[in-house]
Amino acid sequence: MPLGELRYLTVTHHDMAGGVVTGELVVHADVADGLVEVFRTLFDAGYPIASMRLVDDFGADDDASMAADNASAFNCRAVTGGTGWSEHSYGRAIDVNPVENPYVRGTTVLPPAGAAFVDRHAAPGVILDGDVVVQAFAAHGWQWGGHWTSPKDYQHFSTTGR
Repeated sequence: MPLGELRYLTVTHHDMAGGVVTGELVVHADVADGLVEVFRTLFDAGYPIASMRLVDDFGADDDASMAADNASAFNCRAVTGGTGWSEHSYGRAIDVNPVENPYVRGTTVLPPAGAAFVDRHAAPGVILDGDVVVQAFAAHGWQWGGHWTSPKDYQHFSTTGR
């Protein structure tokens, strides 16, 4: 994908301590404006985001980014557990609060610290079906990985449902 199809966004958000901070994301140009609106809705709702740094800060290592509870979008990588390109490779997917919203397939929980949130109880940063986060993304054409049968990818939103 040509770099010219990507956009750099700075996003003001609430952190887990209640402060207001600025994060950064790289996304596909086609979804940039919609994501600005999504994050405006989440900011207005007071939804906290633990971290929002470019995956480059983690050496493009998705596991390290998830372990740091980092929300990220563009990352040229394979799908988790597979060999095909992830939607993150096209800037058309975003993961939000990976610890509070883990990827779950059988007994595999990623990141491992997300095991405390597999039961999907309400807590700061947790995404639950029908909440403001799911609704804000859906209003701009994004689908939630928490609706999948298997795996459950509670952190993941994409424009394609993959």
